[in-house]
Formats: sequence, C-alpha cells, structure tokens
Amino acid sequence: MSDIGLFEAMYSARALRRFRPDPVSEDVITKILDAAIRAPSAGNAQNWAFIVVRDREQRRQLAAIYRKASEFVGAFYAARGRPDHVTDEQFQRFASSGMYLWDHMDEAPVLLVACLMQEQMPPPDALPPEAVAAFEAAQPHLARMSGASIYPAIQNIILACRALGLGTVMTTNHLLCEDEVKQVLGLPAEVQTYALMPIGYPRNKFGPVSRRPLKEVAHADRWGNAWQG
Repeated sequence: MSDIGLFEAMYSARALRRFRPDPVSEDVITKILDAAIRAPSAGNAQNWAFIVVRDREQRRQLAAIYRKASEFVGAFYAARGRPDHVTDEQFQRFASSGMYLWDHMDEAPVLLVACLMQEQMPPPDALPPEAVAAFEAAQPHLARMSGASIYPAIQNIILACRALGLGTVMTTNHLLCEDEVKQVLGLPAEVQTYALMPIGYPRNKFGPVSRRPLKEVAHADRWGNAWQG
C-alpha cells in the first residue's frame, strides 16, 4: 500500500458505492482520521467529531435508516430529472449506483459519521449592538457557515481513502432521519451529523471523473465573464 500524488488523488477519487467485504485495519482508519483533523476549521475551534462504526448490528441499523431516507431522496431525483450536462446513460448509471448503496450500505466494512459539536454563542450583552444585528440577519446562512468547519475534513477523508486504495462517497440522505441516526449512535443533542461515509476496498475502479468544462462554471471578475484559462 503506497500513497499516490495529490493531484492524482483529486482527479481519480470518484464516488464509489460497492465494496469488498475485506476488513479495513485500525491503523489505516487511524491514518484517515489523522488526515481529517489536518483540515482547517472556523476559528480553529476543531469542534468536529468522527464516529467509526464497524459493529455489524450498528451498521445494519444505520443502513436501514439510510434506506428509508433514500426513498424520499429518490422521489426528488425522479422529479428533478436528468441534468443537462449528463447523458441518459450516465444518469442511469448514477441512479443505479445510488440505489445499490441504498440496499447495501451495511456491506461496507466501515461507516464513518462526520459530526460537528455546536459552539456556544456569546450572550448578546457581550457584543456591540451592530454585531448582534449582523448575527440575527445571518441566521438563514448559519448552516452554510458551520459547514466550513467540517467539509474540508470530509474532503481530506475522501483524498486519504483514495491515496490508500480505499473507496468512499460522501452521503447526506440520512439527515432526513437524523434523530434516528443520533439515537443509534448515542449522540448528545449538541452534536450534529454532516455526512455518512461508507469506506472499504472497492469492487469498481477509480476515476477519471467526468466534469463540466471550466469555462461553464468559472467566471473572471464578474458573473458572466467566462474564465478563458
């Protein structure tokens, strides 16, 4: 098992949902977790937490919750239809792969749940009035702001898995039934889950991944000025 280059990892770490039953050693899991905590977090709070689920019954319970939540997500994808940049064949392959995971999540030897512990906000009287007003106005955006403290760690997990020959995918369907997930894991009220990641040695091959051209998604200085690099 040898590490690969950073850019090779980024260009070939596609979403993988079919895993061999081979166990993942504790040393390898520890290396992945250690990569996760090298990520940045807002204010350097490092208020993340990672639940490594290897117990068979725990995985079965989480898979059942994920399966139930995925029924709702499946209805959304069916109503949304195929994105314009994806062919019918690619969309069917994506749907088939996702549905496979719905029914086989517990076959991954490791389920990793990435969490954040809610930070205590200072009392309003400790802040100047203009800061209080700004935080109140920002309430609709707090979910996006908090994600900045966990999603870089999740990306590190994805890249570390790829570097070590493991497959994974970041899933969030379980959030539709998060209370049930928290009960299975014994999570306290102040801990929120952000991703449920199956990890294992993949049955499928790694990348390359297909992406829209940069000129369609990158803008120079202002919206609408396509990046020409």
